[in-house]
Amino acid sequence: MCGITGSLWTNEAKSISREQLGKMTASLLHRGPDDCGEYFSSHSPSVSKPAVALGFRRLSIIDLQTGHQPIANEDESIWLIFNGEIYNYLELKAELEADGHRFRTTSDSEVIVHLYEKYGTEMFQYLNGMFGLVLWDSHQGKLVLGRDRLGQKPLYYATQGERLLFASELKSLLASGEIKREINPRALDHYFIYQYIPHPLCIFKGVQKLSPGHFAVYQNGQLNVEKYWNPDFNQTSELGTNDLQNQLYELLTDSVKLRMQSDVPLGAFLSGGVDSSLMVALMQQHADHQVQTFSIGFPVKAYDESAYARQVSKHLNTDHHELIVEPNAVDILPSLVKYYDEPFSDSSAIPTWYVSEFTRQNVTVAISGDGGDELFAGYDRYKAVALAHKIDRIPPLKYLLGLGLSKCLPTGSKYKGFFRRLKRFLTPIAYSPVHRYLDWINIFPYVNRLEYYTEEFQAELEDHDPADFLTQAWQSAARRSPITKASLGDLTTYLPCDLNTKVDLASMAHGLECRQPFLDYRLVEFASQIPAVAKFNQGTGKQLLRRTFGELLPKEIWNRPKMGFGVPLDHWFRNELREQTTDTLLANNAKSHHWIRPQIIEQLVHQHQTKQRDHSQRLWSLLMFEHWLQQWT
Repeated sequence: MCGITGSLWTNEAKSISREQLGKMTASLLHRGPDDCGEYFSSHSPSVSKPAVALGFRRLSIIDLQTGHQPIANEDESIWLIFNGEIYNYLELKAELEADGHRFRTTSDSEVIVHLYEKYGTEMFQYLNGMFGLVLWDSHQGKLVLGRDRLGQKPLYYATQGERLLFASELKSLLASGEIKREINPRALDHYFIYQYIPHPLCIFKGVQKLSPGHFAVYQNGQLNVEKYWNPDFNQTSELGTNDLQNQLYELLTDSVKLRMQSDVPLGAFLSGGVDSSLMVALMQQHADHQVQTFSIGFPVKAYDESAYARQVSKHLNTDHHELIVEPNAVDILPSLVKYYDEPFSDSSAIPTWYVSEFTRQNVTVAISGDGGDELFAGYDRYKAVALAHKIDRIPPLKYLLGLGLSKCLPTGSKYKGFFRRLKRFLTPIAYSPVHRYLDWINIFPYVNRLEYYTEEFQAELEDHDPADFLTQAWQSAARRSPITKASLGDLTTYLPCDLNTKVDLASMAHGLECRQPFLDYRLVEFASQIPAVAKFNQGTGKQLLRRTFGELLPKEIWNRPKMGFGVPLDHWFRNELREQTTDTLLANNAKSHHWIRPQIIEQLVHQHQTKQRDHSQRLWSLLMFEHWLQQWT
């Protein structure tokens, strides 16, 4: 696991100096504390050959002795910097050696170099792993950027006429001194709706994120982006239940086994939920020793899963490590803003930060259960999708509930209170399914969000609809059931942009590599074709997982209510964060007032602190944004 950065330029006036590259590389020290490297090629105007600078920071996982980067082929015509892991590299290496390729190292990164020699950009079809990579082909004057299918590893880039900049994290691009810190209003609009900024947008104009499952080629002064992974989400499997179970067992078991390859200590996050517990159970089957598991607990019972984690650990006989923490939002805010680069307001980043920090004290690699909810319909909100679909079949009832009953209901002062949840379900019931779903998951209300924005902000959002991001995802499964549309939509939006971003940045901030077996592309393609009825039945998801792996875990774990990985934001904003919220968001010089109406912010703060409404998610979004503005602009 590593950090990569660099530049290509076709005009010497656009060159990046060694000092600039050094600063860009140094900004990624946390991603790779074990080693560093760089490569410079010279500009050749006579043959129109670009110059390239590549920077690299390494966290050593595979081939500790000879896995240095940048790494080249035999004649040094191809150079690679690579962040991630290729889990099928031994299989690929054997095939390449049979073709006559010779290897100097035992690293997975060298396999990519030779795979490119054989297949060119078609190589991405053969890679099973998580990665952000940059490859320089000096023979063709071509630079190739690539990102894994599910967006587990990030990759930013900026095209600047005769220059291209690229890096694992936005802070590295900023370290070059060549990026204008001008906010992209469209990206910010997405942030207030989704709590993250989706690909390919970036918070700063002129910078983009390479989308998952895409590669880009920069040649002859032009950047062309192509999609290499395009599964048919409209395809439904016709396999019977037994065949589905057998294939699921084989694929998930193999995925876990592949991700246990490591030359350094390896463990697993264990929350006590189904997904992380199942990962540990499968790991324990293939380990020749006790698997090390890690969990954190909270003093607030409503947010504490540690008892479930202990139960699973005892059942599976793991070497369990537990830390009870009292998360201090005041102290952790600066760290989150520093490492997350762009505005990001999923509050589960807080416990993810703590568990990553705790886990890294003992191991360098951790297995996690991310992706199980999207692939096997595990989120509670899919119950709402199923119920709304039934209501859609009775149009008069649909409009009566949406325009009548929803307006009569009290809002409720608790975020997860019954009346608040019921009102939130019914208010958009008359919308189209995708817009209804967006209304359920948004932070600021999508429909009337402009009422929150200043006139200046509104003026910059003409001909722009943030719902398009989710709509396009749903359209990729247009012929499937509502639950399948929602879950596969989450798979290609919420998972890469929120969950994978959160896990990558929190873990890499502590020099910890996190691997996610559910996100093996073979398993994803298989699971995407499973009919919804095999996953979700009688209001409960993950049915096929339970039928396949039910004996591995206690019944209490399969039957327990879903908690999520949260923190008591509502309490914090009335206590620990009360003063900071007032001093920061209501200050006359608050930078966020350029974007959000000050009177709206004041209203949100007042209603929350007087317990009229629970605005904790919106206040957290605003507080993160204000702190981000203060640090990065």
